[in-house]
Amino acid sequence: MNTIIDFMNEIFWGYVLIYGLIAVGVFFTWRLGFVQIRHFPEMFRAVMGSRAGDHAGISPFQALCTSLASRVGTGNLAGVAVALYLGGPGAIFWMWVVASVGMATAYAESTLAQVYKIRDENGQYRGGPAFYISKGLKAPWAGAVFSVCLIIAFGLVFNAVQANSIADAMEGAFGFPKIAVGIALAALSAIVIFGGIRAIARWAEIIVPFMAVAYLLVAIYVVIANITLVPGVIATIIASAFGFDQAVGGIAGAMLNGVKRGLFSNEAGMGSAPNIAAVATPDPHHPSSQGFVQSLGVFIDTLLICSATAIMILLSGVMTPGSELTGTPLTQEAMVVHIGEAGRYFIAVAILFFAFTSIIGNYAYAENAMVFLGAGGKPGLTTLRVALLLMVVWGAYESVATVFNAADAAMGLMATINLIAIVLLSGTVVKLTNDYVAQRKTGRPVFHAADYPELASEIDLEIWSREAEPAKVA
Repeated sequence: MNTIIDFMNEIFWGYVLIYGLIAVGVFFTWRLGFVQIRHFPEMFRAVMGSRAGDHAGISPFQALCTSLASRVGTGNLAGVAVALYLGGPGAIFWMWVVASVGMATAYAESTLAQVYKIRDENGQYRGGPAFYISKGLKAPWAGAVFSVCLIIAFGLVFNAVQANSIADAMEGAFGFPKIAVGIALAALSAIVIFGGIRAIARWAEIIVPFMAVAYLLVAIYVVIANITLVPGVIATIIASAFGFDQAVGGIAGAMLNGVKRGLFSNEAGMGSAPNIAAVATPDPHHPSSQGFVQSLGVFIDTLLICSATAIMILLSGVMTPGSELTGTPLTQEAMVVHIGEAGRYFIAVAILFFAFTSIIGNYAYAENAMVFLGAGGKPGLTTLRVALLLMVVWGAYESVATVFNAADAAMGLMATINLIAIVLLSGTVVKLTNDYVAQRKTGRPVFHAADYPELASEIDLEIWSREAEPAKVA
């Protein structure tokens, strides 16, 4: 089994995704007319247009916070440190590249998730790649494979990884036993996930802005305090990206680790964030508005938070040739240089918040996948929730290297399926984008299903037959 998993990872991460992610991002950037640059202000308007959803969905702001809850995790702190250790400073440049073009990919996949969304047996919106693969491409089998991979990777294994990071950080900073941390984390997670997606969205819109702003404020302080060194750090990142600095990995190592870490962190093209994008009530009431919201999520995750971590590490000088420091300890030591011993505790607390929100955000994605597979009733969701909590406890005190390797393979397969699907459905994305932009020039965009006769048999006409129902606070 390990041989098969290793082979799959070599194919996905050595060939398919390292080029496919950038290629698809460039494809959508070009075909949509550099949508992530030309319409950057629209991303903020789409997020702040409404802070309320209707009885079937959550608000755009809650959808952004929930997707950021999953995106902003240990990858932004420990993961960036690992990328620097394995690929050198140049890995950060390739993270920026993946994020910049990935914003267009994120826009495309979340726009599709919106237009193909349905209502479940409880009247709540559901959707995501499995749904647009099944309906738009008439390939329910591929949607099922995607859903199984998502549940394995996001519903189970990645949550064990997040728990492991929290336990390591709490033990290192405060001396807490790992098993105790795991049990406490599972109990806290249970309070949230047993409340369903609405409870997750309410928690996310409180915790995510707080943790992101606090972390960025510290980063801004560090940059200002070392402003004369910042140009040199930027120059080092660029030089290393193109192999001029061969100290670590060269251009191949920088690209591989930057692309892989960029995808793991911002998830653009992976097909995870569209699962929560579909649950939102868009404002304006048009699928493209939620595409803009999730594109902004990629910008915040990688170009702001990951960059902040990388610059703080590089400014600290703790990453020296031959040093074995990597992951969370590297980030902690860098912060100690900048703000003293308090930095060690600050990173431990930041990881607690970042990783905990990732656990609840990942669960929200897995719940959508269960609905697609026909297991979205109480027995199926209870089984998923219990399994997730057990993985959290187990991951807190056990090495997760083996299962993480399997999750990498599952993530690679689901990302490959999703990238193929959104390219095949790109014509719909282009039409929706042109419609939105044209309407925005004269007023408030509204999706009119009658203008899309080719989608009549594929989308829920009742959802899109009128503007959003009277808003109620979700």
